[in-house]
Amino acid sequence: MKHPFIFFLLTLAGLSGCSNQKQKKVETTQDETAAVSRPVSSDALKEGLTLTRQYCMGCHRYPEAKLLDKATWKNHVLPRMGYMMGIYPSQAERSTLIEAGPGGMIVEQVEVFPQKPVLNAEKWQLICDYYLHHAPDSLAVPEPKLQYELKNFQLRKPQYKLSPPSTTLVKFHDREIFVGDANTKAFYLFDNQLNLKNAANVKEGAVWAEPTDQRIYLTVMGSFSPTDTPSGFLMSLPRQAQEKTKVLLKNLQRPVHSDFGDLNGDGLEDIVVCEFAKWTGCLAWWENKGSDQYEKHLLRPKPGAIKAYIRDMNQDGRPDIVTLFGQGDEGIFIYFNQGNGQFEERRVITLEPSYGSSYFNLFDFNEDGHLDIIYTAGDNADYPPILKPYHGIRIYLNNGRNEFKEDFFYPLPGAYQAIPTDFDQDGDLDIAAISFFPNYDRQPAAGFVYLENQGNMKFKAHTFPEVNQGRWIVMDVGDMEGDGDQDIILGSLTFEVPNKQALVQQWVDQALPFVVLENTTRQRPMVLR
Repeated sequence: MKHPFIFFLLTLAGLSGCSNQKQKKVETTQDETAAVSRPVSSDALKEGLTLTRQYCMGCHRYPEAKLLDKATWKNHVLPRMGYMMGIYPSQAERSTLIEAGPGGMIVEQVEVFPQKPVLNAEKWQLICDYYLHHAPDSLAVPEPKLQYELKNFQLRKPQYKLSPPSTTLVKFHDREIFVGDANTKAFYLFDNQLNLKNAANVKEGAVWAEPTDQRIYLTVMGSFSPTDTPSGFLMSLPRQAQEKTKVLLKNLQRPVHSDFGDLNGDGLEDIVVCEFAKWTGCLAWWENKGSDQYEKHLLRPKPGAIKAYIRDMNQDGRPDIVTLFGQGDEGIFIYFNQGNGQFEERRVITLEPSYGSSYFNLFDFNEDGHLDIIYTAGDNADYPPILKPYHGIRIYLNNGRNEFKEDFFYPLPGAYQAIPTDFDQDGDLDIAAISFFPNYDRQPAAGFVYLENQGNMKFKAHTFPEVNQGRWIVMDVGDMEGDGDQDIILGSLTFEVPNKQALVQQWVDQALPFVVLENTTRQRPMVLR
């Protein structure tokens, strides 16, 4: 069976301070370590350091050697760094990096992979020697403690099956559930009893839905597999059968998220689109010209735009744009609205080029009136996954001047999404999180983690006994029953796990596109702490 590829493309790995969790080593075999080690003089290492700072900072933050173990540097990351500098084992190797058709033409136009080396072989070897000398043999990875019980939640499964499950979208809306599936290239609508009510063929990769009373605006990647081909689009699905489906934006490069708002004050709703792509891509806003016509305005011509939200960050009455970029030059940016359709870019958080950014959102964590950031790092798909101590959930607090400082980190290998909500209605925010790349050898149940807030930034981690019935890649939170508490929906995507074929086959056989964790708190009296 051929499994689909996930849509977030990792570049290297990541780094962060950690907590007092128990540490486990990710071992590198003696053969692997021997293969990457060779005697290097101190002068050569000094020169190598100088060269790394000269050549490895042009596109992103400087990558420290300690981010990855020696074997990963040698076998995966350094060869890919070489490609970006025009260094290939052969010219034939270069041709394999460039896809056929329009996507490959775009990559060639922007010269992602130089035809000729930008430095000589001797200098490149010094760079490799520096990284391989200073990289650790293994990484110490925290192993969070989990309680295999989830109080106040009841597991519910749909009768409708999809095999293999290839869910790319789950969303609660007004007692409805939206689901996108890459394998069937369809968009599904379920009621709050988990019964299928409608379905539409929308091509591959429905990833984001924005519903209104009359229409559902749907962002479709066009290709689930990594590509630069502009086959994605944003469409409008009518609620009424007599109305027509419309494609509002087309020729997008793997769009993964959209947001809507009047950005230029003309009374018309504009659109911000994240074109993640593969090697190229961009963040842009589309000006509504009326009659379903839009004009594209480029904000950042780089790949890896993951999420973008329209919010008034400086409270000047004009909506700004806040976005997360992955793909090497990772960070969170605010585009401050200057009026008349003009924006000023400010990078407010710089992330390691290797973090594997996967998600962020805005919320007021400390209730001071300023929007804070919750962020996850955990994408781990470009080479055989290794466990990384910097993967997990982070909260950055806003000091009121849109300056952000990390205030909280919870280590979670492979973290893909985290949503803060007062699930138990005790007056503080809990966190629901998913991991697409948990430690499948030691702790596969960390595919879903519920962090129950104990007060003073202390959390107790829970999961549910049936967590291994799916591989959870998307999640949403909402009041499905209209009973006043927040439910959780998890979407599953079958994806291969090394040496775990039985587990993969279980996901295929279960054929669960999603499950719902129904909150049974039901408006208990709130207890303030």
